[in-house]
Amino acid sequence: MNTCFEVADYFLKRQEPEAGDLMTNLKLQKLVYYAQGFYLAMLEAPLFNEPIEAWEHGPVCVPLYDKYKSFGRNPIPIPDVDAYSIFNKETHEILDMVHKYYGQFSAWKLRNLTHADTPWILAYNNGRAEITHKSMMDYFKTQLVDEET
Repeated sequence: MNTCFEVADYFLKRQEPEAGDLMTNLKLQKLVYYAQGFYLAMLEAPLFNEPIEAWEHGPVCVPLYDKYKSFGRNPIPIPDVDAYSIFNKETHEILDMVHKYYGQFSAWKLRNLTHADTPWILAYNNGRAEITHKSMMDYFKTQLVDEET
C-alpha cells in the first residue's frame, strides 16, 4: 500500500511552474482527498492508510498537512524523488484521472467543491471528525455513475 506522502509527491511532480501551475498545501490536500475517494470507489480498498479529517477548509490528511504547513499559502517545491514508477498501472490511471480533472482548479475552487461533498459534510457536522473510508467509497461511487451517464 502507498502512503499519503507518495500520493502527494505524485501531484507535486505534476506541477508546471513555468505555466503558473503551483501547488499549495490547500490544493494538495484536496487532490489527495479526491485520489483516495476515487480509489476507494473504483477498487474498494484504500490508496493509503493515513486518515483524512473534515476541517473548516475541507478535507485534510493531517500527517501531510503537518509536513507542509511551514509553507503556509506559498507553493510547495517540486520534490526530487521518483514519484511515478512506484505506482502500479491501475493506481497511475486513477491518479492521472484525478489530476486531469481536479488539477486544473485553484485551491479555493477545490475547497468549495469539497464543501459540497457528502463525506466532508457528514464528518464536519460532527466537529472536525475523521472522514471514513465507507462514506468516501459510497459517495465517490455515485460520482463514477454520474460520469458515465
